[in-house]
Amino acid sequence: MNNAPDREWNSVMKRMFAGISRRYDLVNTLMTFGRDSAWRRHAVRTAMLPAGGTLLDVGSGTGKISFEAKRLDPALTVVALDLTRDMMVVGKRSDRKKRILWVNADALALPFDDCRFDAVTSGYLMRNVPDISRAFQEQLRVVKPGGRVVCLETSPPDSRLLGPLIRFHFRFVIPLLGGLISGRWDAYRYLPRSTEAFKTPEELALIMAGEGFTGITYRRFMFGTVAVVAGTRPAVPPAGPH
Repeated sequence: MNNAPDREWNSVMKRMFAGISRRYDLVNTLMTFGRDSAWRRHAVRTAMLPAGGTLLDVGSGTGKISFEAKRLDPALTVVALDLTRDMMVVGKRSDRKKRILWVNADALALPFDDCRFDAVTSGYLMRNVPDISRAFQEQLRVVKPGGRVVCLETSPPDSRLLGPLIRFHFRFVIPLLGGLISGRWDAYRYLPRSTEAFKTPEELALIMAGEGFTGITYRRFMFGTVAVVAGTRPAVPPAGPH
């Protein structure tokens, strides 16, 4: 297998997110009007973690989902994994009590044994990986049978009534706000474009189903521009080749 395109894409993503790492959380909060924390909370609760269980947060960035999980259950063991060291450095500064294990690795090659975690979460990861199916394959592999995989992701807006206003926000407000605060205009031109071109929750659900997940659900937020999609690893492996 030729992994050169993946390595090239990863290099581009690392440079981009390294450049916006210090202001990333601030911009997210401003451009979502502070609603991003509620979506993270919903994602963690959707994971249905057992008390004191184990969570892998893939594409953790600065660890916002990881911190939310620890806030809801301090007894959890939480592993935050991200491709970009600079993002994790920002997160570690808030992790003074070292409550989280931080791992620098690729979402398409998770460095963990099979059936290692009670649940897996990701936040705004899937639109930034070169192969969505492979990312879900890896998450399915490392979650325990009966465990949940939860994806918090942006979604192309589906509101006809508010469509023009939403597109204006995506194409002009976010690039302007992100560019002014971070100084990285290219990154905040890419991020809204990647949302408009990305999969719908229904399409993500179909990909998850194709990889073997069951009980798939999704819920939209913010006029359909954000979604939480979740599926379960079957307790009994599906029959036949996958």
